[in-house]
Amino acid sequence: MNSTTSSLASSFRHARPQQLADAMQSARNYTLSLFDCFAGMGYDVLTRVPHLPTINPPLWELGHLAWFTEWFVLREALSSHPADAQRASLLTRGDDWFDSNTVPHRSRWTLDLPSAGALKTYCHEVLDRTLDKLSREPGTDEALYPYRLALAHEDMHGEALLYTLQTLGVPVPPSLSRDEPVRSPSARIAYPGGTIALGAQEGGFVFDNEKQAHQCYVAPFDIDAGLVTNAQFAEFMADGGYQNRQFWSVAGSAWLMQQERSSPRYWQREAGALGGAQQGGQGGGQSDREGGRQGAGQGDRQGDRQWITTRFGRLMTLAPAEPVRHICLYEAQAYCAWLGRRLPTEAEWEFAALSGQAGFAWGQLWEWTASPFEPYPGFAPDRYREYSEPWFMTHQVLRGASFATPARFGSARYRNFYRPERDDMFVGFRTCAL
Repeated sequence: MNSTTSSLASSFRHARPQQLADAMQSARNYTLSLFDCFAGMGYDVLTRVPHLPTINPPLWELGHLAWFTEWFVLREALSSHPADAQRASLLTRGDDWFDSNTVPHRSRWTLDLPSAGALKTYCHEVLDRTLDKLSREPGTDEALYPYRLALAHEDMHGEALLYTLQTLGVPVPPSLSRDEPVRSPSARIAYPGGTIALGAQEGGFVFDNEKQAHQCYVAPFDIDAGLVTNAQFAEFMADGGYQNRQFWSVAGSAWLMQQERSSPRYWQREAGALGGAQQGGQGGGQSDREGGRQGAGQGDRQGDRQWITTRFGRLMTLAPAEPVRHICLYEAQAYCAWLGRRLPTEAEWEFAALSGQAGFAWGQLWEWTASPFEPYPGFAPDRYREYSEPWFMTHQVLRGASFATPARFGSARYRNFYRPERDDMFVGFRTCAL
């Protein structure tokens, strides 16, 4: 993705009925393909999936995705409130199993769910009925809202399934990972600032946290054209970045002590000559992408050892010019403090992304911003009531997209949000001048 948003023709937000139908079929095929990756490692069985707070059992995810579409499209629910569905589920106990508002996360490993085969049948039945209903809908934003919401939901969960595969170390074919080699631009761009309309404009699908659009003044700022790279972050590490508490906030220091972290997630020292690591492996993994150059942190070597990482269960040498990924907010803030720079605000990020100025590259990784997740003026929850409101002030805003984000989903106005300690997503960061 570059400095422009996805075109209206390809964005799910303005998709017409046939475009929506094609996208919903594509999203469901992707979900099923990712599920098959889990199944190949035995993770289609609830009891084999590790109990982690950042993931859901894949079998539960499969049923939940179909249930969500059924809830808002086929059952014509007025909202996400458990009493607001107008019709019963195709599954006798569908609500008891798959309503994320009433099924606690910790209980999802112990549910008596249908078999994988039965849930795949449910997925196909829900989609077939949904597409049939969609074929008779008028092309208005109101009529298409539940379909666009269901598509957005499946696209978001598709990316979550991919980082769950990374978390569990499951191999993924390159065609499914969508991970391609990339070099991060090293330039910096100065913007004059000005007043922008922050938030989504009228027309098409809009997430509730993007409303209401409002005028926002952005002071002049200087921002990196690309994301911080592996080599740049390795310099921070070599200079004692993880050991020097002066670079860490109070919350960051507490997180660091709990984690006992001295490098980004998935980084490890090479033992000898990469040992059993697969160079040029599959699953989004590439070997040294710089054609024989040393790995990340050329000045941060111990003897002949260098940094390697794990991508979808396979080891590889870190490419110096590749954006550093799997970084939590505290690590990004510490790096900025060490460098004497800062994270951009979400208003600055949106200003840069929508400026049209060449060189501002985004879309390879989600990006931490300096902005806590807060409601815009005039906020009101939409039909999916729990999408934003419960997470205000406890989460941080991320902007952009990642290699795992479908192109139709990408938007320079989209506000992603995660807790500051999360580093399992495909996330990096860029810096601004103080």
